[in-house]
Amino acid sequence: MSDNLLQITTLRQLLEFDVARFIVIERQLGSSISHWIDMAGADKFKQVLYKYRDFINEHIRKMEDFFENKEFTGPAVSNRMMEVILGEAEQKWACCADQAIKDACLLASIQTINHFKISAYGTAAAFATSVGLENIAAEFRLAEVNEKQIDDRLSQLAIFEINARAKAPILEA
Repeated sequence: MSDNLLQITTLRQLLEFDVARFIVIERQLGSSISHWIDMAGADKFKQVLYKYRDFINEHIRKMEDFFENKEFTGPAVSNRMMEVILGEAEQKWACCADQAIKDACLLASIQTINHFKISAYGTAAAFATSVGLENIAAEFRLAEVNEKQIDDRLSQLAIFEINARAKAPILEA
């Protein structure tokens, strides 16, 4: 079913629509994260990305469980915003000439995605609470906390390592 033919008439349907998109978002991100781990130069950055990959896989599993357990039945729908963000990240990274700059670029791009997901999971938790799905709301709040933890780790890494290295890169001849 295409996005423009779908008619959402209840908050529960809106929540189901969003959850169906979360699966797509997390899968899109999951397919990119292994590539990003390979692209990252700093070991601590790679470690944070491995942890993020674990969170992404857990989020996918939880969302799929919602549909398998028939808690949600919404159609899988694409997420054009994530496609654009991922494409922009790849394009910007490809323009960077030095590994230190590439790490700073990649970290910033991942935080853009991370902030998008923090907002999305927080909204889903509020919707789930509003429609009486407190157990599901708790899962969304946990996903939001996971995203905030990664954001905090990325921010600390940026402040104390990645941005300092990128400030004065050693360009290869």
